[in-house]
Amino acid sequence: MLNPFIKNRKYFIIYLVVWLIVIIIQTAILNYYQDLDLLASVTDAAVFNGILALIGFSLWYVIRFNLKDQQSLLDATINHLLAAIITIAIWLVSGYFLLASLESGNSEYLAFLNISLPWRAVIGCFFYLIFILIYYMILYYEDLQQKMKIEAELNNLVREAELNALKSQINPHFLFNSLNSISSLTMTDPEKAQEMVIKLSDFMRYSLSYDRNETTTLRRELENAERYLDIEKVRFGRRLKYVSKVPKTCLDISIPNMILQPLLENAIKHGVHNSTEEVLVELRCEPSEDEIELHVLNDFDPDSSRPKGEGIGLKNIRNRMQLLYHCNDLVQIRMGKIEFEVILRIPKTMPI
Repeated sequence: MLNPFIKNRKYFIIYLVVWLIVIIIQTAILNYYQDLDLLASVTDAAVFNGILALIGFSLWYVIRFNLKDQQSLLDATINHLLAAIITIAIWLVSGYFLLASLESGNSEYLAFLNISLPWRAVIGCFFYLIFILIYYMILYYEDLQQKMKIEAELNNLVREAELNALKSQINPHFLFNSLNSISSLTMTDPEKAQEMVIKLSDFMRYSLSYDRNETTTLRRELENAERYLDIEKVRFGRRLKYVSKVPKTCLDISIPNMILQPLLENAIKHGVHNSTEEVLVELRCEPSEDEIELHVLNDFDPDSSRPKGEGIGLKNIRNRMQLLYHCNDLVQIRMGKIEFEVILRIPKTMPI
């Protein structure tokens, strides 16, 4: 892995600027407090800090090498002590001989250089600790970012798998009912059975075409819903009456695909199945600034068994909306004396 100060240009510039500031500060201290001449002060600060800056780069690879193996706290401490001793020794020896060569004619500076080695060693320990701390913080940050990235990818995979599982429960459920009806009609009314097969084929073709996409337009969903209702009208005849009240302004709004069919199926299940009279199923769309509301209403016979709880279709819709929009109050159910209503709130923007 590359040194973070190398692979990130911003970090590299900051690294150089920090060392330039350190050189300026040390030059001022040596010139003002130690009474060294300006040239010797600049040379001393540039050589020692330049070497330390170069060594600081190499410490990154030492840390990465040590982290390859799982180490105990004692082993890690010993390794850092040895690395610190070697690092400071290399820094002092190389800096000392290089400055002794450059300032060989400056006896005053050479005397200062000899007596300054102990406190330089202390400063070297301090800088070593700073390097190690910074590098460990960078490693921790990069590991955290990597874990967050992996977690996000896993969450997306889980979310996609859950959505696929929920959608896969809808088509077989409807297909099972339709095939049962077709099987009955083949003996009682072959022409209607043939009509149902054709419409069922169109319906399933739509389902497969949009199975890879999470959203489609309300216009296309309505077209598919009408295919579904055509199939159900063959089954229930005059008992099923459908009314759509959807403004044109709503038609191009994106909604989850295959979301209307289970709502209408639920309405037919609670209304038409248990009635011998005509039952009205109404679809209404009410737009607002941030969302649209889809209302699916159906009459039901109050003397028949009242619907209890949610069926598979409504549970799937509730779960899908939760996964897609990260909100758990987008599906509401209202029960009247003779009317059952499902309200689906769909935000106009889907969260990332």
